[in-house]
Amino acid sequence: MAFNHLPAGVHDALSPLSVMPVTHSVPMAKNHRPDRPSSDTASRPSPDTVLERLASGPSRASRITHTEHLPPRAGRHAVWPDRIRPEVIAALRAVGIEDPWAHQALAAEHALDGDSVVVATGTASGKSLSYLVPTLSTLLDGSEAPNGRGATALYLAPTKALAADQCRSVKELSRPLGTAVRAAVYDGDTPVEEREWVRQYANYVLTNPDMLHRGILPSHPRWSSFLRALRFVVVDECHTYRGVFGSHVAQVLRRLRRLCARYGSSPVFLLASATAAEPSAAAGRLTGLPVVEVADDASPRGELVFALWEPPLTELHGEKGAPVRRTATAETADLLTDLTLQGVRSVAFVRSRRGAELISVITQERLAEIDRSLVKRVAAYRGGYLPEERRALERALHSGELLGLAATTALELGVDVSGLDAVLISGYPGTRASLWQQAGRAGRSGQGALAVMIARDDPLDTYLVHHPEALFDQPVESTVLDPDNPYVLAPHLCAAAAETPLTEDDFALFGPTCADLLPQLEAAKLLRRRTAAWHWTRRERAADLADIRGEGGSPVQVVEAATGRLLGTVDAGAAHTGVHDGAVHLHQGRTYLVKHLDLEDSVALVEEANPPYSTVARDTTAISVLETDVELPWGDGRLCYGSVEVTNQVVSFLRRRLITGEVLGETKLDLPPRRLRTRAVWWTVTEDQLDAARITPEILGGALHAAEHASIGMLPLFATCDRWDIGGVSVPLHPDTLLPTVFVYDGHPGGAGFAERAFHTARAWLTATRQAIASCECDAGCPSCIQSPKCGNGNDPLHKRGAVRLLTVLLRGAPAARKE
Repeated sequence: MAFNHLPAGVHDALSPLSVMPVTHSVPMAKNHRPDRPSSDTASRPSPDTVLERLASGPSRASRITHTEHLPPRAGRHAVWPDRIRPEVIAALRAVGIEDPWAHQALAAEHALDGDSVVVATGTASGKSLSYLVPTLSTLLDGSEAPNGRGATALYLAPTKALAADQCRSVKELSRPLGTAVRAAVYDGDTPVEEREWVRQYANYVLTNPDMLHRGILPSHPRWSSFLRALRFVVVDECHTYRGVFGSHVAQVLRRLRRLCARYGSSPVFLLASATAAEPSAAAGRLTGLPVVEVADDASPRGELVFALWEPPLTELHGEKGAPVRRTATAETADLLTDLTLQGVRSVAFVRSRRGAELISVITQERLAEIDRSLVKRVAAYRGGYLPEERRALERALHSGELLGLAATTALELGVDVSGLDAVLISGYPGTRASLWQQAGRAGRSGQGALAVMIARDDPLDTYLVHHPEALFDQPVESTVLDPDNPYVLAPHLCAAAAETPLTEDDFALFGPTCADLLPQLEAAKLLRRRTAAWHWTRRERAADLADIRGEGGSPVQVVEAATGRLLGTVDAGAAHTGVHDGAVHLHQGRTYLVKHLDLEDSVALVEEANPPYSTVARDTTAISVLETDVELPWGDGRLCYGSVEVTNQVVSFLRRRLITGEVLGETKLDLPPRRLRTRAVWWTVTEDQLDAARITPEILGGALHAAEHASIGMLPLFATCDRWDIGGVSVPLHPDTLLPTVFVYDGHPGGAGFAERAFHTARAWLTATRQAIASCECDAGCPSCIQSPKCGNGNDPLHKRGAVRLLTVLLRGAPAARKE
């Protein structure tokens, strides 16, 4: 029997939902007198005071496992390069910005010199001005050109909300410059009647990689004047372009560079990220260009108080009688309620759309019992809302109408909200980079701020709240992406050929695997070679072959059955697990039951209901080894990395009581299986090792299964992934290895680099896994160590002590740690 642990929302190629990691709009007055707080700031309670109030209830103080104080930092000024137009400097002064921080001036100097540059400084450090000032100055120069449009610039954001927010800031800052700067958003929400104006007249176009891929590049003749004059390409929040999504974006940027060269331009790339390890190397992999790094943060920073919070154990028992902690959802709702009652402006970041809705609903219910006037000052914000709903929430945030917000990472990478006092982080967000992004949303006006991470009941969160050094003493993770992944590159070669025929001159741009893929694309009749070039000859749009966010096709529309009203959408990859027949679906604080999921038409019909439970899908998984790339001896065992095929099928769902998580029942489902070819790391053990670990046949399956669960839970500490980006299978006797085997695989076609990172850090990764299991206080296993919230086998069987002994023996044979 195989015990499986699958990524979330796997589509027909089993690609899970990606979790992306705050961003920064133009810091309108942040550079002016940073050491002198406004009267509003001065009247606010200190972050220590706010935390003390949160911890004042019964047993509350014992839930804080660690408090980290990050001291304030003074700023260092410089002067703008003398090539910056005086009109731009005057516009900055008009909004209160007298002098730049040193990193802003240095980045602007590089940009004007024609060097692609990445600004990797902290949240709210004014990175926007680093690229915006040289861009505005260049656009102003271009407006005086004797003929035509003059210079243009393209801004790329990972979310629509961020692009819209940046557009507002650009227009505010450039208002004194008149019509020299014509900024406009061009994305899926842009009305059709406005799009032609943007193409013809805008010289600062703000969009996202999706629209660049599907809308702009395939229609490049209509954008020829814009591309011909393109001087700067801004890539904001560049650290979010990781894994398969990042690999796709890397190829989209190469296609952009190729078309620019055709029209005679060679734009400079300006990248920004608040959290990036080795930013120059990561930016170089993304753009395919040499990139200069500016990482010495010269901006001031207010004090940040960062608390780690562990919910208490309850008297309830979960699967197999395991003790159950109070959920992070319930605990976060309590804290958000308390902060709202105190008048503390707060955002609670939640990992799932459902979680954001739940926290909002629970908080509103609790506020209604105390002060009904506060109910409307709390809301949820997540992806999948209709455009008008998102815009209304963003306006309420800017105006201060909302005091508390439960948000997914759609806000983390969305609008800039100055003046927040506190951030709640409901569960470790998957990477240290995202953790610091979310924490940085508070205190963005320079005042002191509070951040609280509330641990979920899982191995990694439990480990982190008791090992704060893993958060506060470690750098952010390296960005993992692989543009040469053939599953990524092949569709972009087709898209590039449709844009303009491919030649051998393009091989250097698209990477070393390009030449090998073209014959395969010819054989598949996707491309046809004529003389020295490859052409796209089909009627379909070639750009539609590449699903850059790995969502596996068209989103599923969620429709109210009684009225036909469209409520929103769910990514195709999440349909089997999120909107199957009988699933509970939350939207804008309302609860719906899915009556029917129509996979053929991509529609989920729902009706409003109020069930006292949530639903969790269950699945089965089988895995086969296609090719072993690397195999290392670990004592008698083996550590391997290579290609696998995963077959998964959602077979049932559980109903869990709200708040407590108690299982109420299970319902069977009839959904088709899905297959995925991807990359995996796996390890095997021998009979001698099992004997040394005192593992009998009766407990072997449980020991392997427990080790698999815990290792998946711990991997995000070592790779830039979320546990929902990866899956696993454990088998007492696998037919390909003929040994007990544990697999951990990437949940994306062709792999995402996570399993490869696991292979290279296996000793540290599995050591931390063993420690997390061994140090847990439970007797036989619980969600804090070896139980998984997404286990397809209902967390059965599991054997905690067997897993510890098994990992101990395995690690004895591990080779000495190598330098990465």
